[in-house]
Amino acid sequence: MNINWFKYAAPSSFYPLAGKLIPWFMGLALLLSLLGLYWGFFKTPNVLTHQKEYYRIIFIHVPAVWMGMWLYVMMVFWALVGLVFNTRLSYMFASAIAPTGALFTVIGLWTGAFWGQPSWGTWWDWDPRMTSFLILLFLYIGYMALQSAIDDSRRADKASAILALVGLVMVPVIYWSVNCPNPAECSSLHQESSTQQIEPNIFFAMMVMVLAFWFYAFGVVCMRVRTLILQREKHTQWVQELEEVQHG
Repeated sequence: MNINWFKYAAPSSFYPLAGKLIPWFMGLALLLSLLGLYWGFFKTPNVLTHQKEYYRIIFIHVPAVWMGMWLYVMMVFWALVGLVFNTRLSYMFASAIAPTGALFTVIGLWTGAFWGQPSWGTWWDWDPRMTSFLILLFLYIGYMALQSAIDDSRRADKASAILALVGLVMVPVIYWSVNCPNPAECSSLHQESSTQQIEPNIFFAMMVMVLAFWFYAFGVVCMRVRTLILQREKHTQWVQELEEVQHG
């Protein structure tokens, strides 16, 4: 059976599809979160004895940091698609991703500070990893602020898309700071990033939490896209008919 996926590029077609996908995404996010947290707190050994039990915050911190970067790349991708093809739904996706990406970035910064105090004796240090990730949060905030500052949604979409493209340079900077080829030059309190020698149960719990955050992002973004569709397409006939059905 051939499925014409391009038809879902139309807001009127994607709206009902998103409504069907949201319960699955949120259900999977809940189940995977419970599994990941249970495995992380009760099935992982206390192998990082120098960090004691608070090392388990990595099951929130690391997935949140990864999601903060990944969602920014996805936001730029949809903004770029909107610029190139002038598709309304692409801009809506970019707009919907920004608040969720900012949320994960805040979680990454907060859990990093919470981890840093007992580990290194400080809540914050202006090392490359922390500073570059803080700049990523400012880019998210700048994107959302620029969209709010321009009344015309089309102009706001294009202007914020250009800002997002310029800010994309921060993602490889953050990756380089975490995976620095010469740690002595990076001057960072963080330990070197590595998944090659990590204990299997720790790795499993962390990956499950990554998937949980991933499905949560899918679900929340779909919810926000549906809201944006109703706002921006309110003058179309199909939205007016939908509202008439919903209000009886």
